[in-house]
Amino acid sequence: MKILILAPGSRGDVEPALRIALGLIADGHETTIVAHADYEHSVTALGCSFVPFTMPLEPPAAPDGKAPGARGYLAHLKTYMSDHARAALAAAQVGGFGAVITNPISPYGHDIAEVLGVPSAEALLQPSVPSRAYPPMIASNLDLGPVLNRGLGSLLGRIPAPVDAAVAHIRSELGLPRESRHAAVRRRMRAGLPAHHGISPVVLPRPKDWPSNLSLDGFWWPVVDEDWAPEPDLAEFLAAGPPPVLITLGSVDVRTGGDSAVADFVRTTDRRVIVQGASGLVLAEAAPHRVFAAGDVPHSWLLPQVAAAVHQAGAGITAACLRAGTPGLPIPQHTDQFYWAGRAHALGAAAAPLKGKSSTAAGIAAGVDQVIGDAGFARRAARIGARLEDGDSTAPLRRWAAEHDG
Repeated sequence: MKILILAPGSRGDVEPALRIALGLIADGHETTIVAHADYEHSVTALGCSFVPFTMPLEPPAAPDGKAPGARGYLAHLKTYMSDHARAALAAAQVGGFGAVITNPISPYGHDIAEVLGVPSAEALLQPSVPSRAYPPMIASNLDLGPVLNRGLGSLLGRIPAPVDAAVAHIRSELGLPRESRHAAVRRRMRAGLPAHHGISPVVLPRPKDWPSNLSLDGFWWPVVDEDWAPEPDLAEFLAAGPPPVLITLGSVDVRTGGDSAVADFVRTTDRRVIVQGASGLVLAEAAPHRVFAAGDVPHSWLLPQVAAAVHQAGAGITAACLRAGTPGLPIPQHTDQFYWAGRAHALGAAAAPLKGKSSTAAGIAAGVDQVIGDAGFARRAARIGARLEDGDSTAPLRRWAAEHDG
């Protein structure tokens, strides 16, 4: 069977799709992934067909060089999602697909599947159905407890989202009537739409108020090339002294804005540091013997070799730290990051998340000292890592595909 997998978003969104595709290919299915053009090599190297779109996730800077601001970012995000939606629709119209798998920001895939007359399923990296067990992921810093969380989640589910314009466009192109996102979610949940979560129940115990069509499949770990090896410079740096601190904040530039505290920490600490991301080279130039700029290094290889990780607490990096038994210092920025930061802290594998005024160079230094100085953090992280599933977390989706094949 040919399966269409929609994977808009950053590398953290694409890598789970690759893991799912690899499992499906092993069962004899043909997979096509619709993702940003930057990930073409990663997709095709697995033997998947690839349909690109080109709109960058990050908005361009304003003519005066300033960041676009919240309103500008949301406007750009609408365009980004619409670009992916058009690529997904074009692929579906010529592909002869027998099933569609969506991610959290591509719900229009269900509309496409409906018109094609084929089943669809969700592959999610964070819980989306309102529950007493967690706050809404769009504002996970607003944890109001079990009495109010579910109501808040339902309320925020009615608020317009950047993906709404893409959904409206796709439904119009397909000749479907207008439907609000909230109404579509309710309709699909009542119909039993399979919602698979790439999350381990060790980290998120199954909520008691979840319907039966929601499942916790285990983390969809990134696919690592068996021939991958570190650059000699990185291997030499790791061998030249005690385990360093890893700074990994995705695409965030730690030299500017509120994240400049991270850059100040790197410049002022006596600890050895590895920096991943856009800021690494500049920070390493200032202290070449103490700071190393690492590029695209698999976290499954790197994390076990560092003393602690300072990260933005996305679902992927939080899970990777637990898997490696590496204590963390989370600095959440938005949406679900506050939730995962809180879970890692509650499990005893990370320091209390740094937020607002606590996100200073001194605060980061104190947090790093805490998780490195108290061996309990590493022990608890290692115990959790040992409990995480190393089996096939794609098995539930593979069974779903097999049930609908032919």
